[in-house]
Amino acid sequence: MNDARHVLPDVLKPGLRVVFCGTAAGTVSAARGAYYAHPQNKFWRALFDVGLTPRRLEPEEYWKVLEFGIGLTDLAKHVSGMDRELPPGSLGDAACAALTAKIEAVQPKLLAFTSLTAGRRYLGRAAAFGDSGHRIGLTRAWLLPSPSPTAGWNWSAHEHWWRRLAAEARG
Repeated sequence: MNDARHVLPDVLKPGLRVVFCGTAAGTVSAARGAYYAHPQNKFWRALFDVGLTPRRLEPEEYWKVLEFGIGLTDLAKHVSGMDRELPPGSLGDAACAALTAKIEAVQPKLLAFTSLTAGRRYLGRAAAFGDSGHRIGLTRAWLLPSPSPTAGWNWSAHEHWWRRLAAEARG
């Protein structure tokens, strides 16, 4: 399932509680070779704070998420950068079809997009935070507020969505 041309490898296996899917690896993440690696990104702190991991993992430990029933991927696997910097088409039909195939293969309980951009591009429609109503087999698709430092303006008002997702993942 992994492709050597991917900026970051997929971290997937069957039976996961939740797979987190970003838009694309950010510049810092691509440079460090680790998911959500920007020092101000809230992803790893959020996983710990909502009880999905027993301690705060470091970005370079990203493979350890499998131990906790968590997977990682991105919609655009072959490019990196901020959403507005991504090449045209990198979040298009081919990227969405590839994500669908991955999720069909591993069937996690939940697929959680870590930004409205990623979720809306995948769904092809406007959507709000929470359960989108979309299913890939038995997998339910959720949209979460972005933990990225560029999206910090809405974090405190919406971080409760991460807690709701964690409750769903555990339930």
